[in-house]
Amino acid sequence: MDDQPLTDREHVDPHGSVEPGADTGPDDTDTSVRERSGRLPKVTLAVLGVALVILGLDQLTKTIAVATLDPARPVEIIGDFVTLRLIRNSGAAFSLATGYTWVLSIIALVVVLVIIRYSSRLRSWWWVAGLALVLGGAIGNLMDRIFRAPQPLQGHVVDFVSVGWWPVFNVADSAVVCGAILLVVLSALGFDYDGTRTGWAARRDRRDERDTAGPEGTEGGAHA
Repeated sequence: MDDQPLTDREHVDPHGSVEPGADTGPDDTDTSVRERSGRLPKVTLAVLGVALVILGLDQLTKTIAVATLDPARPVEIIGDFVTLRLIRNSGAAFSLATGYTWVLSIIALVVVLVIIRYSSRLRSWWWVAGLALVLGGAIGNLMDRIFRAPQPLQGHVVDFVSVGWWPVFNVADSAVVCGAILLVVLSALGFDYDGTRTGWAARRDRRDERDTAGPEGTEGGAHA
């Protein structure tokens, strides 16, 4: 995995430190950019753009599922292992916490606001992708809870994909889970949200630098 930071490499040390004299306040930078331009930072727009794509796919597939699937007649895709099975879920992803729709709606709304608020601090494209997946999925299921039956703010989420023993899910559930797994992997490997690298990622960069420099300390080991 190779994650290129979104900032100028001369100001960010790949091993997790910051060069002397570099701007160490991403919040200050983002604030000044917004004050000068009056626009959202590009990284926030990227997160919102990917999230909107996920939201569109989620709502489109749910609309098709509601219009074409009979809850009493699952459609077999790969035998009875992969089926399309329409259900209404009052819980969280994969039918967890059933019956706590209003609590889950509040949690989802908080997650959405936090991601949007802090997305401008991201300096890693992989973190942009992970948070955008979580954001798009959270908004997708939140839309169901706000607008779908049985009543506003207590709507049930439409699930329709069944794989083996796994609980029935939808596109939004998949996006949230995949995004969360990606963020956990990035954190475990040392690819930080601000573009710096620690742990395994930093050690790999140092090893690559030594291999590039060669035994004499110059690139490829060549003499001047």
